[in-house]
Amino acid sequence: MSTLWTSDEVAAALSPVATVTPFEAQGVTFDSRAVGKGDIFFALAGETSDGHGFVADALTRGAAAAVVSRDVEGARGTLIRVPDTMKALVDLGRAGRRRSKARIASVTGSVGKTSTKDALRAVLSAQAPTSASVASYNNHVGVPISLARLPREARYGIFEIGMNHPGEIEPLARQVEAHVGVITNVEPAHIGYMGSEEAIADEKACLFAGMAEGAVAVLNRDNRHYGRLADHARRFGASRIVGFGRSEAAEARILSCKLQDSGSDVVALIHGRRIEYRLGAAGEHWVLNSVAALAVVEALNADVVEAAAALANIKASPGRGARRMLKFGAGTIELLDESYNANPASVPAMLAVLARTEPKAGGRRLLALGDMRELGEGADAFHAGLAEAVAASGATQIFLCGPHMQALWQRLTPAQRGVHRPDSASLAGDVATALRAGDVIAVKGSLGSKMKIVVDAIVAASGGEAGH
Repeated sequence: MSTLWTSDEVAAALSPVATVTPFEAQGVTFDSRAVGKGDIFFALAGETSDGHGFVADALTRGAAAAVVSRDVEGARGTLIRVPDTMKALVDLGRAGRRRSKARIASVTGSVGKTSTKDALRAVLSAQAPTSASVASYNNHVGVPISLARLPREARYGIFEIGMNHPGEIEPLARQVEAHVGVITNVEPAHIGYMGSEEAIADEKACLFAGMAEGAVAVLNRDNRHYGRLADHARRFGASRIVGFGRSEAAEARILSCKLQDSGSDVVALIHGRRIEYRLGAAGEHWVLNSVAALAVVEALNADVVEAAAALANIKASPGRGARRMLKFGAGTIELLDESYNANPASVPAMLAVLARTEPKAGGRRLLALGDMRELGEGADAFHAGLAEAVAASGATQIFLCGPHMQALWQRLTPAQRGVHRPDSASLAGDVATALRAGDVIAVKGSLGSKMKIVVDAIVAASGGEAGH
């Protein structure tokens, strides 16, 4: 692999206050704990700590250089002094984007953006060198870092863009300058900060700001905000709009799908071409994500048939639907881990997967839910509104935590009620104690609900991975 950045390129991008000692860099990071040999370390000021305090450690770990805005005592190595390290990171990201010859896609949406981005990375990597945002690097730091990491030899680049508040997407979209932008859907996630679904749609549509000439907008044809999003896309200059979904008007259309607990068999029509494929991740929401991904693949001028074939290898990631078979007593338990996030659209999608997942002999379907955050004044109503989907899931015991889940607790039948606790730390032991061989246990909640604590307690109570 070629050098990611030379010192001359960095100096040209950042305009440092002094001449930079020559170096070659292989990576870019702002996390001193993740510094690898040859990385450029950016000392960013965070809410709780200042990266300047970790510069010396980063250089000791093998960083090629550190970008700083002031002198750092005890730092031995190359320091690149700039007035503002955050602005410098954005400048390096812009330089990475400017020099790239890759076809670029940007991804946002209330639900499914990380899964769709991961699917795109997987199917495009099978065709050509592909770079994509890691984890959920989708904010004001994650996007420029991801751009700065874009290898010069990449043929495709996939960038996730997220938001919690108004005005966050447009500046990031203008850094990415995508050829194709996909909005997976618009749902009442973060509605507490945004005020209405329409406001969420308007913010999501800012994904199309600053896109490259001839840009394509890929939109959910089944979503009630499709027309609004399409209008915004045209206003921002998108030259083509592609719809995906079940609607007969969708250019990337789901004709049929057989849903199983291990994945789905899908028949889709992509711009008039009938494509049958196996999808390795379970759930109807994943079927929709996969068709969105194929629409993006087509818009990037990559091979759609080859991409569809690669979807068989897609698996949900930890915290986002990963399934784990764990040893338990003389048998096993199955864990559906969706602990990373939750909103009023993604929880019912997960419950539908739970409904199709059969317990082993003597087992039950169990459910552990933490609060869905950032829902504003309607939060309790959104939580209470999950009752029907919970009932349809077949879960016989439900474990809840968080103040808003109290509203769902009131809607459960006495037979369904496991326990309700104030937080995940106090719930974890109850869930682990309730398990028995044969059970299927699903765990979901917003990141702030810290449901990974419950996942960790389940794994600790088990005998380790059992395989399938």
